[in-house]
Amino acid sequence: PYRTIPFTPLRNIIAARMTEAKQGIPHYRVSMDIEVDALLALRQQINADNTNSKLSVNDFIIKACANALMEHPALNCQFIGNEIHQYEHADISVVIAVEGGLSTPVVRCVDQKNLEEIAEEVKTLAKRASAGQLKMREITGGTFSISNLGMYGVDQFDAIINPPQCAILAVGAAKLQPVIKGDTVTKAQVMRVSLSLDHRVIDGATGAQFLSTFVGLLQNPAQLLS
Repeated sequence: PYRTIPFTPLRNIIAARMTEAKQGIPHYRVSMDIEVDALLALRQQINADNTNSKLSVNDFIIKACANALMEHPALNCQFIGNEIHQYEHADISVVIAVEGGLSTPVVRCVDQKNLEEIAEEVKTLAKRASAGQLKMREITGGTFSISNLGMYGVDQFDAIINPPQCAILAVGAAKLQPVIKGDTVTKAQVMRVSLSLDHRVIDGATGAQFLSTFVGLLQNPAQLLS
């Protein structure tokens, strides 16, 4: 016995775009582990002092991506026709699960916003996405994407690029792990991230340099407060 579930318009769009992306974009991936103990401690401190707005780990990730994109603008782009459109501001698409599929609302000019502004905007967009109230201009035009499955306990995954963008960051869960430092074995909260890139536009060294900058920002999160 089985139940027939017809494709919804949303699933049809997702199927078409993911097929186009997977077949048409030469994906490659670079991954790194991030020790996030300092980030978790800073977040806890900020949230304890601020009763009005609570920051999530994802808010720090979004801000760190924007800062890294400003330092490595080759990833802050779209590939349209035979042209690379490289943008001055980081307009970051945040992948959000909604009933029957997913949505990708765009947080505009993240490089010009502080953590509290990012947190409020993401919450508003997520609420409107769940209610199916987002307008077309709110889900198009992103220059980079983030997909975070860490809240589901996922260690690592590879995300598919959302064209015409050229990169997407996949974020796993932070988990306590043994870490070797010199001759000493210690423990730390470690989070693995995987960056999918379009090899037509972005070469391996460029992607690795971006990811290294991103990791450094999250391991020294006070830099994200300015």
